[in-house]
Amino acid sequence: MEYISETDLILNEDGSLYHINLLADEVADTVITVGDQDRVGEVSKHFDHIELKKGKREFLTHTGYIGQRRITVISTGIGTDNVDIVLNELDAIVNINLQTRQVNKNLRSLNIIRIGTSGAVQADLDVDTVLVSAAAIGLDPLMHYYDHELTADEARLLTAFENSLPEHYQLHPYVASAGSSLLNTIAHNLPQGITITAPGFYTPQGRQVRCKSSTPQLLSIIEKFEHNNQRITNLEMETAGIYGLASNLGHQAISFNVILANRVKHQFSKQPYHVMQKCITDVLDRVVNYL
Repeated sequence: MEYISETDLILNEDGSLYHINLLADEVADTVITVGDQDRVGEVSKHFDHIELKKGKREFLTHTGYIGQRRITVISTGIGTDNVDIVLNELDAIVNINLQTRQVNKNLRSLNIIRIGTSGAVQADLDVDTVLVSAAAIGLDPLMHYYDHELTADEARLLTAFENSLPEHYQLHPYVASAGSSLLNTIAHNLPQGITITAPGFYTPQGRQVRCKSSTPQLLSIIEKFEHNNQRITNLEMETAGIYGLASNLGHQAISFNVILANRVKHQFSKQPYHVMQKCITDVLDRVVNYL
């Protein structure tokens, strides 16, 4: 059996995973990820019972129940660098024997559900709505470090997007898709689109403050891109990494995006807290009723 070395998978003194500080029995099969630590409590306040509260660095975790449904909610912080930590350590907790450091014979598949904020890049996508990422194009480098196989549809989408980019932009995108079982159950009646995952909040998402951009037309290219009657709908910073790693590791993942900004209309939500609360309760209802 495959053995994982002490430096490849680091444990704390109590045997928990180095960064997220969790043990195998502390993670439910349904895992909700949020970027903001404060949003963990906004999710778990809807639990009937909370059995666990743990935190280390930016990674805060609550595990509890709604009725008979056991749910874990964990904060990732911002960006796919943190996603790399959280997804790998969640998988290690459930699929590696941390005492023997060997991969389990029977692998466990998690349902990983992101609830996050996002900006729309199409004029007809209203602020304060929720959009599901059917697929995500990563402009960050994360999945280039992994052996990541594409389906035929993903490969065509990636080629089309690459061809839309000026060569001097020197961008190297990748593509990953939502878990089909989650897309067809808890997200079946919600608007869906293609999401761009950016490696930063400002210039990588087309914002201009003081630093000069080397990709000045990127937002316009993203807005106008179309492939096979599909379009790019929104920008954020985690989804492509979550989808790519979940697919590689045998988990199902889906991303719910609260549209707080419309970049084309230069609009920002007047009620971001309220619309996030509505999304949280809707997602939890869907988890309880459809999973």
